[in-house]
Amino acid sequence: MMEAEVAAVLAQFGVAGLIGWMWMTERRASSAREKQIGELHDRILRERTELEVLVTVVKENTRALSALETGQRGLVALLSRMAPGRQEGAEG
Repeated sequence: MMEAEVAAVLAQFGVAGLIGWMWMTERRASSAREKQIGELHDRILRERTELEVLVTVVKENTRALSALETGQRGLVALLSRMAPGRQEGAEG
């Protein structure tokens, strides 16, 4: 039914009506695309912020693990030096 109504209106206005209808259809589609692009842009910005936070957390965790490893290596070295029966100059 809608197509018949559109055809009747187009016939009434001729080529100018067809051009107007095409322009309106394109504008409607363009508006929908612009809205989608805007929503995607906002989503990308949100995800970028979330990704930056995640990268910061990973960097901080890596730094903490490195500090822990350094501390453990120092503790092992200290315990090795303090072990009874260890000879001077022996490799451990």
